[in-house]
Amino acid sequence: MSKRYRAIAEFYDAENDHHRMLQEDVPFFLSQLPRRRRLDILELAVGTARAAIPIAQAGHRLVGVDYAAEMLAIARRKRDSVGLSERELSLVQADLLSLKLRKKFDRICIFFNTFLNFTTLPEQDRVLSAARAHLKPSGRLWIDVFQPDLGMIASPVQVDLDPSVFFEPREGRTVYKVTHVRRALTGQVQHLTFDYRWHDRNGVAQRARTEFDLTYIMPRELQILLERNGLKIERMWGNYDGSSLRYDSPRMIVQAARK
Repeated sequence: MSKRYRAIAEFYDAENDHHRMLQEDVPFFLSQLPRRRRLDILELAVGTARAAIPIAQAGHRLVGVDYAAEMLAIARRKRDSVGLSERELSLVQADLLSLKLRKKFDRICIFFNTFLNFTTLPEQDRVLSAARAHLKPSGRLWIDVFQPDLGMIASPVQVDLDPSVFFEPREGRTVYKVTHVRRALTGQVQHLTFDYRWHDRNGVAQRARTEFDLTYIMPRELQILLERNGLKIERMWGNYDGSSLRYDSPRMIVQAARK
């Protein structure tokens, strides 16, 4: 059984702040929405509301779903601190694999590689089926994942990737983080380990670890997955500048409609 990603909630915003894509994905998403129209939007795996808050601030009504209570607690604190109401940004604890909100949406979005946390075909089908069931007839699904780097995925083991240092303000910790990856090439599964190290207020060395599985998907595979779940690709971009998907594009950003 694959191991689901469970972030250390108090680290999440600070540890991901250095990723340039997280400054670009929401503005690009908003640029593709109809102008002067308020939409009902569902974000799957809303996390700490990094994306949800600016989308709601742009005037849309957003529902964010996540299975992690500790992430939603941070999201609610952030939402309240910027003055958004529950009606403008509603946060719901639920599992995406069995999602039933009894509401349909103009847009459903899955940002920041989140879809790849579902590593098996049955899980992917359940997520896409649930998404389709929550789309209005004229609604659109938005999925944003990385396009696999063939040279990188050919390496069965990589250690000490993406070293970074971040400051976690609530506990006043400066944390050092590295990533290790172990790949099972036949199953298209990557086992990721995030290693964190810091010193507490007494100067004692501390460490923590998060481990989870992530798949990777080729463009044609993504098209097949969508089509067999009643969805069709309308647009596919290769990056947040609006460029078309190429062999060397870093991202696969898809807008899909109901078939």
